[in-house]
Amino acid sequence: MSGRTRVLFLCTHNSARSQMAEGLLRHLGGDRFEAHSAGTEATGVRPEAVRAMAEIGVDISSQESKTLHRYLGEAFDYVITVCDAANEACPAFPGAGRRLHWSFEDPSAASGPEEERLAAFRRVRDGIGERIRRELLGG
Repeated sequence: MSGRTRVLFLCTHNSARSQMAEGLLRHLGGDRFEAHSAGTEATGVRPEAVRAMAEIGVDISSQESKTLHRYLGEAFDYVITVCDAANEACPAFPGAGRRLHWSFEDPSAASGPEEERLAAFRRVRDGIGERIRRELLGG
């Protein structure tokens, strides 16, 4: 394994929460971390997630939605589920040093005007950032 801490974020569709977590860890952790994300299904990255991240200077527009099967059998220092459904469906990762669960609301389920929907993505983005700072970066 490289000297970098390998982290896999899992969510159901790999469209928002896990994508934002991947981008945030890359941004905040720099070369200390190797961040990946996946879902139990792959559906595409939500434009609202891309926009919410761009607001804080993090570009996730080139990230792609992928299924967790791509990573089965790989070694990770952390496997972190960021939604309750993925926590329930998550397969065992024998190579995972630690498995964590961070429960976040699904911002994709928000309804109403665009600004209200985007506010849900911002709340989740900020919550994930706090958990990364506290639990992975030690700050």
